Amino acid sequence: MSGIEYRQFLTAKEPMKSLVGKIKEKSGRNNSGRITVRHQGGGAKRNYRRVDFKRSLANGAAVVETIEYDPYRTAFIARVMYKNGNRSYILAPQGLKVGAEIVSRRDALFSLNPGDRTRLKDLPVGTFVYDVELKPGQGGQLGRSAGTAVKIMAREGGYVNLQLPSGEVRKVMEDCAASVGSVSNPENAMVTVGKAGRSRHMGVRPTVRGTAMNPVDHPHGGGEGKQPRGLKRSKNYWGKGVRGVKTRKRKNRSNVFIVKRRK
Repeated sequence: MSGIEYRQFLTAKEPMKSLVGKIKEKSGRNNSGRITVRHQGGGAKRNYRRVDFKRSLANGAAVVETIEYDPYRTAFIARVMYKNGNRSYILAPQGLKVGAEIVSRRDALFSLNPGDRTRLKDLPVGTFVYDVELKPGQGGQLGRSAGTAVKIMAREGGYVNLQLPSGEVRKVMEDCAASVGSVSNPENAMVTVGKAGRSRHMGVRPTVRGTAMNPVDHPHGGGEGKQPRGLKRSKNYWGKGVRGVKTRKRKNRSNVFIVKRRK
């Protein structure tokens, strides 16, 4: 699938100037100028859309004005206007259309329309949500990438059990806010980049295979012609294990909130 086929229904080509800003491109370098993340740099110039992940529950109703593309994320965004005349960008859920009315409120919703936002304790078990907070008022952090949705599994003791797209079941405080529905643009996973030049436009620089290097440069390097890895498990550029190696800290403080690990 090309990058244009699934964007035919977007209703605006240019963002609203008062809702965009600039982010300094660091090209994978730290504060001293050293490369800490390889294969980053270049890319097309782009404006950062200031997306409202908090969406105060006191805002009330809003009307969707546009559905737009955001170069900084995989999902589409929607520009909404509240009754007081304020406008903001929000994550667009699947099925949201221009002219639709979405609601942000603190109590239970009368109807569960895509894009409506309220507290987790006011939503029935089995509801699919996105843009979920980890702390009340902090802003959505879970379920923000294209096509994802978080399922409400159970509610007990002031917490709600959520099943994440990875299969992990996690406890979140019931006063945290979430939006109803699933994130837009599920076709993003089927997009084929197609050529190296498009990757460069996305800010991705070329990657050299470890097997093509010399032994001094990579654990997989060396050999005459095309040689196998010669190791039981593959390693990265610095000799650390990859592919299936657990990277989560064993004593992470948030481990107590995980009910079931991902597979």
